[in-house]
Amino acid sequence: MTELADILIIGAGPAGMAAALAAARSGARIVLLDDNPSPGGQIWRDGPQASLPAQAGRMRDRLNACTNVYCHAGTRVIACAGEKTLLVENAEQGWLIRYERLILCTGARELLLPFPGWTLPGVTGAGGLQALIKGGLPVRGERLVIAGSGPLLLASAATARHHGAQILRIAEQASGAAVTGFAMQLPRWPGKLTQAFSLFDSHYRVGTHVLEALGRDKLEGVRLQQRGKTVELTCDRLACGFGLIPNTQLGQALGCELAGQALAVDAWQATTRRDHYAAGECTGFGGSELALVEGAIAGHVAADDTSAAERLWPRRARWQGFALALNKAFALDARLKGLARGDTLVCRCEDVAYAELSSHADWREAKLASRCGMGACQGRVCGAALEHLFGWAPPAPRPPFSPARVETLLNLADE
Repeated sequence: MTELADILIIGAGPAGMAAALAAARSGARIVLLDDNPSPGGQIWRDGPQASLPAQAGRMRDRLNACTNVYCHAGTRVIACAGEKTLLVENAEQGWLIRYERLILCTGARELLLPFPGWTLPGVTGAGGLQALIKGGLPVRGERLVIAGSGPLLLASAATARHHGAQILRIAEQASGAAVTGFAMQLPRWPGKLTQAFSLFDSHYRVGTHVLEALGRDKLEGVRLQQRGKTVELTCDRLACGFGLIPNTQLGQALGCELAGQALAVDAWQATTRRDHYAAGECTGFGGSELALVEGAIAGHVAADDTSAAERLWPRRARWQGFALALNKAFALDARLKGLARGDTLVCRCEDVAYAELSSHADWREAKLASRCGMGACQGRVCGAALEHLFGWAPPAPRPPFSPARVETLLNLADE
């Protein structure tokens, strides 16, 4: 089966939803797909214990009212299947989608850096913990430490606290001067200032980072470096995330060039490949407000309404300023590159330790010698970690991009 789309949008987070709504006015046939059960992405993730913001609900209602927008939930891209054609799969079937224009809104992933004990049961990413709680994970009465960098730490702590967890420490690796400087700029974005006050937690500590997760069969505690002193806390759960990295896999597979770690786009949100656009955190992390306006611009341009797109440029510039201040303030300290010991696992899927990797020159050499990146995550976790630790270029994406059924892959033979 081959589905046709005038505009295909990959990712139904804030950027993808905004792109679909902007393009829908043209009457074009729009296909919006995402691997989550409902639109919203990670930031507006639904679940038994999720509380969606009003804006997310309104945008969902508007999408449902668009008769020319076809949403495919629980759907993943498996492979590129020829010129402007993708192979996709959901729980029931696989099929081909042929499009005229494509908007990539593939979001970002957490950067997880290896440190002793990070593979113990009870240790997750900061965003991962938030997603688990929204999905129904009980944390009432548990003692939590949240460590890493960026506003996601406070958001994750707020979610856990709302569901009955006891927050012992929020360890922010950025310096006090950096965080204070960022906070002093927040009046430029009043909504963010209000949000910062609502998320404030008295257990927040700057200049603090994780050294080691403690325990034998499960997490029992955590050792932190806090302003030059070593602190140990007994805890039930540790959530540790070092910011976000753009999810560029599909864009790279389609031939779109990168700018640093993100997909390169111009003022129209156009990538370096004709008729292919990108918006949101796959073009760089800047929060939901920036993702929304970038998505709307991409949607208008893909629907040939450049005037409407251009009118949104000042709003985008305003939120790009916020993104610049955010990323500067929470840049990772070089000391975090020295957390892993020789026996610390870096590739969790294939049990490859730091000592087995540090002597190699690049990713390819390490992979051939150790199977690093050849496990279930296909280098999504360890690849990003090694890029940060050693500056290695991540592996080029190869299909299938996700596990797929044989019946789905047979569609490639037909193509």
